[in-house]
This record gives sequence, C-alpha cells and structure tokens, in this order.
Amino acid sequence: MKESKNFCRRMARREFISTVGGGFSSLALAGMLGHEGFFNPLSATTVQGPLATKLPHFAPKAKRVIFLFMYGGPSHVDTFDYKPELFKYDGQTIKIKTFGRGGKKNEGRVVGPKWKFKQHGQSGQWVSGLFPHVATCVDDIAFVKSMQADSPIHGSAMLMMNSGAILSGSPSLGSWVNYGLGTVNQDLPGYVVMLDESGGPISGAKNWSSGYMPASYQGTTFKAHGSPLLNLKSVQGMSMTEQQRIIKSLNHLNEGHLESRYDNTNLEARIASYELAYKMQTTAPEAVELEKETEETKRLYGIDEELTQDFGTKCLLARRLVERDVRFIQIYSGGAHNDHNWDAHGDLEDNHNLHAGQTDKPIAGLLKDLKRRGLLEETLVIWGGEFGRQPTAEYAKGTGRDHNSAGFTMWLAGGGIKGGMSLGSTDELGNEAVERPTHVRELHATILHLMGMDPNHLSFLHGGLEKRLVGTAGADIIPELIA
Repeated sequence: MKESKNFCRRMARREFISTVGGGFSSLALAGMLGHEGFFNPLSATTVQGPLATKLPHFAPKAKRVIFLFMYGGPSHVDTFDYKPELFKYDGQTIKIKTFGRGGKKNEGRVVGPKWKFKQHGQSGQWVSGLFPHVATCVDDIAFVKSMQADSPIHGSAMLMMNSGAILSGSPSLGSWVNYGLGTVNQDLPGYVVMLDESGGPISGAKNWSSGYMPASYQGTTFKAHGSPLLNLKSVQGMSMTEQQRIIKSLNHLNEGHLESRYDNTNLEARIASYELAYKMQTTAPEAVELEKETEETKRLYGIDEELTQDFGTKCLLARRLVERDVRFIQIYSGGAHNDHNWDAHGDLEDNHNLHAGQTDKPIAGLLKDLKRRGLLEETLVIWGGEFGRQPTAEYAKGTGRDHNSAGFTMWLAGGGIKGGMSLGSTDELGNEAVERPTHVRELHATILHLMGMDPNHLSFLHGGLEKRLVGTAGADIIPELIA
C-alpha cells in the first residue's frame, strides 16, 4: 500500500511536469505560428511589432522632424541675436559674470560681432551677414532667443539637447518619437542620423542611442555618398537563406549574453542593423538616388558648389526621406574637435565663416523646397547647437568665445510653428536669458506636442520607474510658438 502511494505520487509529479512542459511549449509554438500568420494568413500583415505605426495622443501638427544640429555651439550674438551694445563696448574689459569651460569669471573683454546685422522679411527679423540665404526665410521661422541648458561642457550639453539628461544612458529625442508613434515606412529607418564629413560629435553614438529602450528605436547613421547603411552592401550579396541565418545566429548569441548588459546591447544593435539592411535592400538605394533630382533643385541646395556640396547633399537627402515617411532625421554640421565644428575658441571669424558658409544655402534650400512641395507644414525643422557663446573673449588676445549655456538662440520652422516671430531675449550683451527663459526640456515638450504626443504622459517603464524625456517633474510646452 505504501509503495502504491509512492508510485502514484511519482506518477503525478511526472505527469505534472510533462503536462506543464508540453503546455508551455505549445503556447510558445502557438505564439510563433500566430505571429507568422499560420492560423489566419491575413493576420500576418497586422502583427504589432515595436515599430508598428501607433496612434498619437491627439491630432498632430507635424508628422516628421528634421533637426539641423550645429555641433560645437554657434554664437547667437554673431548670428541671430542682435546686440548693438556689443559693437559699442568692443575691446573694453568690463565686469561681467560668465561660466564656460574655463570656469567662472567676473570680468572679460567684450568682442563685437564681425558681421553686420540687418532686418529681413515682413516680420523684420534680425539676421547677421553670416546667413544671407536663411535671412530670406525668416517669415517662416520662429526664433527662441532665451534658451537655457544645464551644462556649458560639450559632452553633457550634447546629451542634454539630444536626450534631456546630462548623463548618458537615456533614449534620444528621435528614439522617443519612434517609440511613441512607430514607423510609417517599415522598409526604411524611422530615425536617421547623418554625420559631418569630418567625423562624429563628442560622445558619439550616445547622442542617438535608444538608451534603456530596445535597439530598434536607436538612430541609424546614413552616409550621403555610396551605400547609405553600413551592413547594406554585404547583405545585398547574400541569399535570403544566408541573411536569415546570420540574423538567427546573432539572436542566439544575444540570448547567451544576458549576463552582460553591454554585450547584450551591442548584439541587439547588430541584430537591428542586419534586420534593417535586410528590409532596405530595394528601398534604400532608391531613396538616395539624387540623380533623379533636377539640376535646379541641386543648385537650390548648393550641391553644385564645393563649399556647400556635402551639407547640401544631406539636406536634399533629408527631403527625400521625409517624402518617404521617415519620422526623425538629424543632420550634424561639424564633427571631431576644435575648428572642425562650431567651437570657436580661437578665431571666431574664420570658424563661423566656414561653418555658416557650408550650411546657409543648403538650409535655406531645404526650407524653400519643403515649402514649395507642400511638405513644410507637416515637417518640423529645428536649428541649433548644444549651447551658445559668451559676449566676451576667452583669451587675452583674439576673437574666440567660450561656451554659454545661460542664454542662446535656436529656431524652428514648419510643422505647426508660428513663423516670423522672436520669443524671449538675453540681456543687453547676450550673456544670459532675462525675458522668457526657456529650458531645453520645454523645447522637447513642444516637439513631442507638435507630433501629437503628451510629453508628460509619454513614458517607458525602466527599473521600476516610468521614465520620460522631459524628466520626472515634467515640462510645459512653449505655447507662443504654436500656430
């Protein structure tokens, strides 16, 4: 009798394990077959993956974003923030509190702008001689002249402008847009980044990282010349079976590296890159075929001139990508270090003449081309860097200016923006925002709002917390900018 009870108990345990194991396996099999449309072939086209198109919280004013990032920190007082007093005090050492990479100072030698300012358009917006082409578009532009950020150091300031936090590890703005709305064109990346020909910015890929989100939301770097995507050329030479085998192998490796978040993240990125290249084999080459553009259009972007050819090509490519429903595109002007970007610590005149000369005509061409094609009203264009520059010289000699996060200028156009206006102001020398100070988080909140998302409710659960682009305290939008 005792043996019978033990036998029954053993049989029950084995039966339980067998039933449960088979049951879970069946569930997994059913899930995979259902995902592939086995039970209903029509359902295969409606699978909700991470990049599936999602409904916005409310009707959006913009459907796409092009962020023209002037890496290094363009000087607002030499471009769009006209300060007559700077001309008056040029060369004089005055009492003024500044905070940049050189630390905190209580006095400095004023550097007057080297370019004349004029009013343009029906709205009479002030623009310096650095941007004669952009000056013709001011009635479509809203200038925010009272921007503020938390850091005057490149690395942390770049992360703040791109991800809303001064520390690495947070998803970038483009990742939040694709997480919240998904991707319309499943055969192209939802988030494209084009770097300067001199190289990437400080902190590199952290600026377009998906952070704690899945790698599918990260930015994809595109090249303006040749094969647009790193793995596209190699994938195109493989059979479909070989492509699928590589992706499966990477997935298998990914599963075996769960103990290392670093390794796991890198593998996720590689998997996402190969999967994207697999999907893009026919779509990507067509998207970058600029030969189909008219000569007039190429001239509009400055592609026929050596100085503007590279940035102009990227701007034209951005227009072609928004036509194909890419959600978020970021184009960098400036890369690497020092005078390869807008970081004018030495000779500001030479530095800004170069970088404004490379970008002015292409940016104006982009705005005009988007407008004439009816795309500007649904495409939000943003211009700016990680901070501005001080009104005083950094060194005893020269025109170079140190970093300034206490007050600087950015501008927006299209996508629901009220053009021909200026919001806020810095003091009489352009040193600090004094009227309507506007934090980077407010800019981010406004961008998400224009895209149809509530910035204070768009969240991602990570580490037991609901994380947001605008931080736990949230942020207000900038209503004055919205048409």
